[in-house]
Amino acid sequence: MASVVVVVGSFNVDHVWTCDALPRPGETRAGAYASGPGGKGFNQATASARAGAATTFICALGDDPGGALARGLAAGDGIDLRAQHAAAPTGTAGIYVDRDGRNSIVIGAGANGELSAAFVSAQGAAIAAAAVVLAQLESPVDSVLEALRIARAARATTLLNPAPANVSAPRELLAAADVLTPNETEFAALLARHCDDDIDADAVVRSDDAQLHRLCRALLPRGTVVVTLGAAGAFVSHREDQLRGDALAFYRCPATRVEVVDTTGAGDAFNGALAASLARGAATPFAAHVAFACRYAGEATRLPGAASAMPRLPADA
Repeated sequence: MASVVVVVGSFNVDHVWTCDALPRPGETRAGAYASGPGGKGFNQATASARAGAATTFICALGDDPGGALARGLAAGDGIDLRAQHAAAPTGTAGIYVDRDGRNSIVIGAGANGELSAAFVSAQGAAIAAAAVVLAQLESPVDSVLEALRIARAARATTLLNPAPANVSAPRELLAAADVLTPNETEFAALLARHCDDDIDADAVVRSDDAQLHRLCRALLPRGTVVVTLGAAGAFVSHREDQLRGDALAFYRCPATRVEVVDTTGAGDAFNGALAASLARGAATPFAAHVAFACRYAGEATRLPGAASAMPRLPADA
């Protein structure tokens, strides 16, 4: 069966310390340790698969226990894994989580930095067969751009999560996205880089909707922007003549109220669920896809971990 969602991105082995408060510079704190699978790409691929979409994951892995872990977990979730063999070790992440579920993360790219545009191009048939192609910025930009170019040529929906915020997404890459999904920090960084618009990330959620829409249109004139806002839900901005089945050009979607345990991977849950929903219901108004992704992301925060916390839903959910 052809995949309906292809995710191009990273796999990391997460090393997680849970403590009362996030450590300040120079501070040592006591906490509990756990390890598990992560990486924005794998988190999103897992969310897509568990939300009911047939999913292919394109990545780079080292020849080590981390790579073996990725292969085993992908098989367990029915994900079609296409992994480039890398000389570097499989990627890693160090994560601190406080008692309120907030986190700080440091990434060691490892094999993720070796994913090549040539390897992505070799997976062209799978990419072209997809309904939705989803990528992030924990892999080389030229490899991500190659995936979106192939997808765009095949008329698949291209979904770009421009994360993490410290990676610069060039205009060419943004232009290849039909749907762009930054969080408030990434949104502010993109505006500063591409639009000379200085808005504080903390102010994004409080901004007037008309102002946010104007900023979104300046950032991505030809596509849809979904700014994820954590507990405040999401803000959606469409081009005026391309509403994707919606009645409004811009609006907010509330978050689901849940008892939060760990926010690690919540944005990835949103993106994977959005990709799965879009792939499975092209005729459905976009607002319904966003609402589904918000609910799914909320559920993902009820459990600790990243990929392992992604909720499992039946294929007909």
